[in-house]
Amino acid sequence: MYTVRGGAAVELRGVWVRYAGSGRPALRNITLTVPLGVLVLVTGPNGAGKTTLLETCLGLLKPYRGSVKLLGVDTRSWRITGVRKLCSYVPQDYMRPPHESYTVRQVIEMGLAPYRAPFESQLRTDDVVSEVAKLLGIEDLLDRPVGTLSGGQQQKVFIARALARRPVVLFLDEPFSSLDHDSRYLVAKVVRRYVDERRATAVVVSHDTSPVEDLADVVIELVDGRVVHVEYRW
Repeated sequence: MYTVRGGAAVELRGVWVRYAGSGRPALRNITLTVPLGVLVLVTGPNGAGKTTLLETCLGLLKPYRGSVKLLGVDTRSWRITGVRKLCSYVPQDYMRPPHESYTVRQVIEMGLAPYRAPFESQLRTDDVVSEVAKLLGIEDLLDRPVGTLSGGQQQKVFIARALARRPVVLFLDEPFSSLDHDSRYLVAKVVRRYVDERRATAVVVSHDTSPVEDLADVVIELVDGRVVHVEYRW
């Protein structure tokens, strides 16, 4: 059992998960608490269950044994849909096809649309979009169709959209996969700064640990669906 101090972003208790039609568990007996205000790195080999862990934390997958709470709400509860609005998730399959005509600005704004007050100023939305675009170095791409961008540029766009929502919990699945060396370290620093300034939690799944390893507060290693090692850095 791995426990941390302070308010909890995510709590898993004796969690077992398997995919429909598979008799083999994808997660095995995981008990873990992730607090608010930390940057968590989840690492492990391919097939270890890293993406499954993220989707289980979000309630997209339900455990067949054990329980999961996201910001204090059981992921089996009908209330989890509302709680998910306090989170952002950037999956691995973010790429948009070349014919996708939405601009970068519109894509980032889509992340804000469900959370804007009815008469909220468009100016404020523009300010948020400009701010996150500048942080990630994509301000010059705002009027480009997202489908025309490279994989690395698109990756930054969807990370920007996730940050624009001001999530309490940010889930990033392989956020460095299409980025060059400098961009990887830039994104890692932006996420670290976001966690510190908002007292948010970021859970980053990555096989490339180098950009974020020195910035993480907690490092979790998964092997074959089990947590085999947890390191706390405080």
